[in-house]
Amino acid sequence: MTVRVLVDHRAGEPKLVRHPEKAHRPDNPIQRKPSWIRVKAPNSPIYHETHALMRANGLVTVCEEAACPNIGECWSQRHATMMIMGETCTRACSFCNVATGQPDALDAGEPNRVADAVAKLGLRHVVITSVDRDDLPDGGAAHFAAVIRAIRAAAPATTIEVLTPDFLRKTGSVEVVVAARPDVFNHNLETVPRLYPTIRPGARYFQSLRLLDNVKRLDPAIFTKSGLMVGLGEARPEIMQVMDDLRVADVDFLTLGQYLQPTVKHAAVAEFVTPEGFDDYARVARAKGFLLVSATPLTRSSYHADADFAALQAARSHQLAGASA
Repeated sequence: MTVRVLVDHRAGEPKLVRHPEKAHRPDNPIQRKPSWIRVKAPNSPIYHETHALMRANGLVTVCEEAACPNIGECWSQRHATMMIMGETCTRACSFCNVATGQPDALDAGEPNRVADAVAKLGLRHVVITSVDRDDLPDGGAAHFAAVIRAIRAAAPATTIEVLTPDFLRKTGSVEVVVAARPDVFNHNLETVPRLYPTIRPGARYFQSLRLLDNVKRLDPAIFTKSGLMVGLGEARPEIMQVMDDLRVADVDFLTLGQYLQPTVKHAAVAEFVTPEGFDDYARVARAKGFLLVSATPLTRSSYHADADFAALQAARSHQLAGASA
């Protein structure tokens, strides 16, 4: 892996730069979070057990890499979102805290280590995500499929949710992941189309929409899911339009959460949306026909994913029962 370094002349030792592409950007001061955003520091014994298991299996979690505010709560319940294919992303999104650079080669032993951790944690539901791997011919689709198969073998009762990259210009990749039959296929749109050039410059809004639409066309039984961050400068009508676009793609589950700025080099928070604002978005989304909506300031893609999966199943059963009545 190639990593740019800066030299800390006070200490005389090299200091790794996590986001070399952002190093020369002007600082965006980090605003004080409102009371409804603050969370307690993790101190549960089970949190430390989960941490130890991740390290013992040599695994990376998006909980840590993306600086998720819910890590204390989730890890204390033995919930962790595994991040496969390394900890270095080939994209440079201005909202994301995952390190950017040239990734290492894929680790062929990783699928079995992930499966072992899932079995040891006794997970009812697991979320598997990854960095973007634009360096790979298939964007890592075959690796996702290998992880799904390994979990099925080690923990057959565990339901599996994948949160994938967009597989931009990787023809046939989504078909490979769908063929492995995850229970939920998640891909986040992240923000409104107008903000893609500055917030998600390596991605294309309509590619992400097509990916979600293709999943549903390939296997209608797989639940599809997508998420948005708010507070980046989007307007309410733009969020409404994204909701409509997702419904046209027959996406089942929508998550909305507050964007939180990881460092002074990342995009600034334009607004802290109130809990009442999230309640309003949730009411509108439900009226538009999503099977399930999670919209709170601290909502993240995999937050309460096990309970949400059970709710998705119940909502689909209710929908099918209504259609047959």
